[in-house]
Amino acid sequence: MALVSWAMDFAIATCLQAQKWMYGGLDTNVLLQYMAWVTYPTVLITFSAGFTQILAPQAVGSGIPEMKTILRGVVLKEYLTLKTFVAKVIGLTCALGSGMPLGKEGPFVHIASMCAALLSRFLSLFGGFYENEARNIEMLAAACAVGVGCCFAAPIGGVLFSIEVTSTFFAVRNYWRGFFAATFSAFIFRVLAVWNKDEETITALFKTRFRLDFPFDLQELPAFAVIGIASGFGGALFVYLNRKIVQFMRRQKAINRFLMKKRLLFPALVTLIISTLTFPPGFGQFMAGQLTQKDTLVTLFDNQTWAKQGINDEFEYLGILEAWLHPRSNVFVTLVVFILMKFWMSALATTIPVPCGAFMPVFVIGAAFGRLVGESMAAWFPDGIHTDSNIYRIVPGGYAVVGAAALSGAVTHTVSTAVIVFELTGQISHILPVMIAVILANAVAQSLQPSLYDSIIRIKKLPYLPELGWGHHEKYSVRVEDIMVRDIRYVTLNCKYRDLQQVLHSTKMKNLPLVESAESMILLGSIERTQVGALLSTQLSPQRRLLMLRQKVLPEDGHQLSDSSIRFQISTETSSGTPARAALRKPLKPALKRVPSSPADSPPAGSTDHTGIALKSLFCANAATEPTEEEMILGDKMTPAEILEWEEQQLDQLVDFSSAKIDPAPFQLVEHTSLHKTHTIFSLLGLDHAFVTSIGRLVGMVSLKELRKAIEGSLTGKGVKVRPPLASFRDSTASTSEADTTALHQLWDRHQHHHMPREAGPGGDEDDDTPKGQ
Repeated sequence: MALVSWAMDFAIATCLQAQKWMYGGLDTNVLLQYMAWVTYPTVLITFSAGFTQILAPQAVGSGIPEMKTILRGVVLKEYLTLKTFVAKVIGLTCALGSGMPLGKEGPFVHIASMCAALLSRFLSLFGGFYENEARNIEMLAAACAVGVGCCFAAPIGGVLFSIEVTSTFFAVRNYWRGFFAATFSAFIFRVLAVWNKDEETITALFKTRFRLDFPFDLQELPAFAVIGIASGFGGALFVYLNRKIVQFMRRQKAINRFLMKKRLLFPALVTLIISTLTFPPGFGQFMAGQLTQKDTLVTLFDNQTWAKQGINDEFEYLGILEAWLHPRSNVFVTLVVFILMKFWMSALATTIPVPCGAFMPVFVIGAAFGRLVGESMAAWFPDGIHTDSNIYRIVPGGYAVVGAAALSGAVTHTVSTAVIVFELTGQISHILPVMIAVILANAVAQSLQPSLYDSIIRIKKLPYLPELGWGHHEKYSVRVEDIMVRDIRYVTLNCKYRDLQQVLHSTKMKNLPLVESAESMILLGSIERTQVGALLSTQLSPQRRLLMLRQKVLPEDGHQLSDSSIRFQISTETSSGTPARAALRKPLKPALKRVPSSPADSPPAGSTDHTGIALKSLFCANAATEPTEEEMILGDKMTPAEILEWEEQQLDQLVDFSSAKIDPAPFQLVEHTSLHKTHTIFSLLGLDHAFVTSIGRLVGMVSLKELRKAIEGSLTGKGVKVRPPLASFRDSTASTSEADTTALHQLWDRHQHHHMPREAGPGGDEDDDTPKGQ
């Protein structure tokens, strides 16, 4: 990952350098300069969007929302494949090389996760514990830390950020693994910079040189707190704006239809607008348009003061700092324009369908806001706040560091941005103001909006459980019985194959509850849908029908069947999978001679569900295999009507569950479990669904869908408890509750009369009364 990060940075820097070279080389003609400035990023972004769309659409966007969902235990197809890896790396390099306000931290978490998944898949070829699914989750947890670690050369911040962003509950055993991997990735990433002679030694990525003896005055803390609170509101506004742009695009049907047809038009148009506004001789001169994101951060973290502090105290703008100097406006105007323009530009740019993150642009906006406050403070207090004989002037660069950490922390809902800032700048002198600002920003932002990643999860409707918000007391009073689904399909122990067929047609549940009987409803376990399908397809398989035919034919014809065919019959009887028929393979007959399946031969519409053809297409894995010649002759003797009659007879037989895999201990909740506790259990165990029981009886089921609706429903009311969506069930069942209670008491009494088997002991007779005591 360090190699990938370094190579991408090198390619991105080359792309940005090429744009500067083109812009600088055409300085004689402004129109040509504009054409070069606008065309270059538009081409790169359009290529990135087209390339990812063709190769792997899953590579679009940040990748952190998907990683949150995958680490929760949900399987997302194609998100961790080599194809997506290639699309993400090339697409991200082009997107960042265009100079658009986009970041690389989020995508790097996804890239590292794909790297880990591909590595574990490769190592699983050698067997051992790499084949274990739990091991893969641990690898992904470490990979998320590596993604941030090698992006900013910040291993400590990377590990903490990955914990905060990707997991609700974190396994401590993954902690040192994350540190181990992130430290080495950060080390190699910086060593490569030294090897390439970019740096003299391993230093921080954005090295600052603030004074250490007196970094800030105690009376400056209120200003840092103001930055934190303002960043909280700003972060919430950024998330809101980003979501509204996406929702506007989706809800306007005309725009949506047009953009779906012309997929590359939207990214090209957005890039054209943004690059036009940042054109340096044009409007870009008021917002340091020619600076790249890296150069912008270097200038904002500068430890000198830009504003005039006295008559002869004019600051000299040297090198890249010249971008902030404008002859007709002061630095405050430039910073305000930069913040306002970059704010909506970044919110818009992060909606482009290319691999991109939002952390870096938000980080830069936060740094600019901090710098603005710092320059204002420096203008108000030219000689510093300290009243002693020593003059300690205010350092606006320190405010920029605080602002960068606070705004990025507010958008992502993390506190670890403080640590990332220390590692990025190599400066720990501002630890206290940074922590104060980040905590205040988080407090404000979390009470207003979800994090940017949770917002994207909602937009994409990913199967992820939302966090429980602050100050919503109703989540403790809402119970499982208010939100569970009561009318669920189940399988009884004494059911017939016809019942299995009806259950499969009437529900799409992956796991079906297995109960003792429809009267007692005692939950015995759960059975997977595929297992039910296998039981049914085995019962109605052509092999069983042929076996029955042969048994009828045997006494009539009077000839003996060969040993091989007898063995074959036995194997088809017992196996539910595709039978091996090596012994009886003969040249295949044309498909036309099979049992007719044309509409003319099929039975009336009312009975189509019971036809062998429909069932074979639904459940029968071995329907596609070609029958042998002998089977064909026997099969031809049965008409579709006879086949249907035979299937009807088979469906009326009792189900034999002996060959099915039954989970005897599915996850269960009781009716009075609170919503808060249910949320915790689902998050901690990564559950998909849980059955609700009352003294062993199945009364309902809660899935991720119901839980998510309940949480989002119960958190919308402001100070008022919202009536849960399914609470009317409790009212409607009030009349029948007495009958239920009586039945439960009878069941309880019945269980109490049967003494539980226990080991013989010296006081065996005295122990008989213990159930009654319980």
